[in-house]
Amino acid sequence: MFGGVVATVRGDAEAFGGYDFFSRYFRPWDGVPEDFVTGSSHTVLAPYWSEQLKGKKEMYAYQCSKRGGELSLRVRGSRVEIGGNFHVVVKGAIHL
Repeated sequence: MFGGVVATVRGDAEAFGGYDFFSRYFRPWDGVPEDFVTGSSHTVLAPYWSEQLKGKKEMYAYQCSKRGGELSLRVRGSRVEIGGNFHVVVKGAIHL
């Protein structure tokens, strides 16, 4: 199985809503033409943009999907903290 494809571009803290970067995530071969907001991709994007933005550890990002989504990101060593608003679309339980 292949992962998804991420497109990203630098933002401007003084313009475009103050976002540090923008992204989109595509995975059509698995039936996901475009994911609305992808936390997993931001675990890779945050360290990348932290380095590009001269070691900035707290960032504000926007995923430019049809619904769109804002994420607050904090890089802490090898970990990334992700925050933002969400909508529950599926709820369930797994019994082992």
